[in-house]
Amino acid sequence: MDAFFASVAQLDTPELQGKAIAVGGDGRRGVIAAASYEARKFGVKSAMAGSLAKKMCPHLIFVRPDFARYKEVSSQIRKIFYEYTDLVEPLSLDEAYLDVTINKKNMQSATMIAEEIRQEIFKRTGLYASAGIAPNKFVAKIASDINKPNGQKTITPNEVIPFLETLQIRKFYGVGKVTTQKMYQLGIFTGADLKSKSLAFLEQHFKSSAQHYYNIVRGIHNSPVRPSRTRKSVGAEHTYLENLTSEVFILEKLEVLANEIENRLLKSNVKARTVTLKIKYSDFNQTTRSKTLEEFIHLKTDIFSLVKELLYQDELKESVRLLGISMSNLNNEEPKTVKQYIQLKLDL
Repeated sequence: MDAFFASVAQLDTPELQGKAIAVGGDGRRGVIAAASYEARKFGVKSAMAGSLAKKMCPHLIFVRPDFARYKEVSSQIRKIFYEYTDLVEPLSLDEAYLDVTINKKNMQSATMIAEEIRQEIFKRTGLYASAGIAPNKFVAKIASDINKPNGQKTITPNEVIPFLETLQIRKFYGVGKVTTQKMYQLGIFTGADLKSKSLAFLEQHFKSSAQHYYNIVRGIHNSPVRPSRTRKSVGAEHTYLENLTSEVFILEKLEVLANEIENRLLKSNVKARTVTLKIKYSDFNQTTRSKTLEEFIHLKTDIFSLVKELLYQDELKESVRLLGISMSNLNNEEPKTVKQYIQLKLDL
């Protein structure tokens, strides 16, 4: 979906249509969840501090998030997807992969299916969507961003390699800012540059990610569309209006987060073995600390007790602007296969 949260706000409030708006981010320390295309022209984007966005776009209008409404619209859109295929893998409220190799409409063209789905979304919700059509998920994801908003891009099997070779490395899905800068330092600016590097070179510089980079630039990505995605973690974090300078205040905020985590675990009907504490200081340096238990937990008292233990593992260096707690190693994950080695006895 195109600027989903912002587009829903503009749809529901006609006077906001055509105006630069940001969902969330109001106040000195708030972070923007989504920005309309009118705001993006001024450089406003998601994950940006609201104060900075206001400087870049003085006439920016801040709108409170309405997640109940987003879920409602997302449900409408998902129903459309299922009219074409049951192989739907949601990534978020506003994004999903669809495998239409075999589809309920018996249509022979994935490009035509994407066009039809986008028309149906607009007809039923009044919102615009964009699509990427390709032989695998990785290329389809990149293609979906090319003709935004309200557009689509098809990359045929014969076009995959030439497309990836000319693509700027910063536009490769999953290559973040840090990795992009590292690749620049190694002389990797395009897909062709990445493709020219041997697997040994990539292993030397990118360790466990080397094989992934080696494969994707060659169009190799065999991950299927998975209709059910297993939740891997449950978390919550908060950026505070005033820096926290006292352990008393920090513990108070962590207890609130622990309570929120308990509610989310109960709602998802899962328990967890690993708790991670995230701390971002006023100088924007960030640290995380984790502990894994033998047993699964879900109650606030247990979570908070572990978080306090993690907090006191090291001395606080600066005042704190953000705290977060996440729970992973959930009891909904399939147990990993354990290799068993058996001593064989020989009769002599």
